[in-house]
Amino acid sequence: MSARRTRERAAGGESLVGQEWTVDVGPVAHGGHCVARHEGQVVFVRHTLPGERVVARVTEGRVGDSFVRADAVEVLDAAPGRVERPCPYAVPGQCGGCDFQHATLDTQRALKADVVREQFARIAKTDVSVEVRPVPGDEEGLRWRTRVEFAVDATGRAGLRGHRSRHVVPVEDCLIATRGVIDSGVLDTEWLDVESVDVVDAAHPDEPVLVPVSASTSDAAPGPEPTGGLVGERAVDGDWEGEYVVAARGFWQVHPGAASTFLSRVVALLGAEPGDKVLDLYAGSGLFTMRLGELVAPDGFVLGVEGDARAVDNGIANTEHLDNVEWRANRVDRELRSLVSQGISADLAVLDPPRTGAGKDVMAQLARLAPRRVVYVACDPSALARDVKSAAEHGYALVSLEAWDAFPMTHHVECIAVLEPAAD
Repeated sequence: MSARRTRERAAGGESLVGQEWTVDVGPVAHGGHCVARHEGQVVFVRHTLPGERVVARVTEGRVGDSFVRADAVEVLDAAPGRVERPCPYAVPGQCGGCDFQHATLDTQRALKADVVREQFARIAKTDVSVEVRPVPGDEEGLRWRTRVEFAVDATGRAGLRGHRSRHVVPVEDCLIATRGVIDSGVLDTEWLDVESVDVVDAAHPDEPVLVPVSASTSDAAPGPEPTGGLVGERAVDGDWEGEYVVAARGFWQVHPGAASTFLSRVVALLGAEPGDKVLDLYAGSGLFTMRLGELVAPDGFVLGVEGDARAVDNGIANTEHLDNVEWRANRVDRELRSLVSQGISADLAVLDPPRTGAGKDVMAQLARLAPRRVVYVACDPSALARDVKSAAEHGYALVSLEAWDAFPMTHHVECIAVLEPAAD
């Protein structure tokens, strides 16, 4: 039973799905929707902008729920930032991949900045000043996604899922996917006995990699998970250039400009010097590790910690030319506890955790290692705000915060925070 149906049955009230209400739209909220009210009922409305008056059709919710979800199906009074959607599928009832195609890029970035500020004010009780900056490498917010997992419907046709739905929407194109992804032929192929197809348009090889995923390997049933093998990526930091290998279906930055942008910013903000002892936590396949290993040489040291053993194998290969880099295939919280128990300290630390964040235990253990500076790369502002709050409880203060638009047309935003020991 889906979580949605469980929540609806538990509420026990009459379904509101399909009802249409005229509402005045309030502020943007985390998740790609704005907040409105109808007769006291909180309504999370997609496909709208703050300040608009729209007709909202309820898509999820029952009488008595704390909130309902809805789509704006008619705009009565438009906000200045509204534009015609470039994609015909980014409409109510169709593809759920994009949240803000109906807004200018400047408006999208302003909305994301509002979300970051709201999350920090509400969760971390901290006022932040932040501007969401563009990441170079897309085409006016389009053609940036170098990896797309297409769902496959019962007829074998690849498409994209609807918002909060398993329904597959057949598409002729995806405007945020790179041209290489679309030119791979994934949307023109009949995929039999396949649940999804991952298409990877990396720097190497020259042709995109297509990885079919069958239903048997996507469930809990035994069987090897398709990996797609290894692909090569490239990152630049000023005059420095590095090549690294990653698993095609592993984690890596999907915006073509993100790896170089975040590497350059992390290096600049961290301020690593020769002789420093650096922790690279959630290190993936070593994007930051390989650059930091060179910066702290010859007497410094970098420890890369990553829970995915396959990523660690790739990280070892990417840093094999550096004898001052060591890798640990371990959960970050467990590795930090081990380091603390051994009385080990660190000069600097980098964190790039998954969307759920690092968590209270990691932030507490990291503080016990007493780094002079921590640079935290986050893809979810609410998780980052929670971890900043935890860090403050252990003597670390937020000293700077940046936000980057690595996912145009969607509600996602990448943040880079700098934490340092709080002044007495």
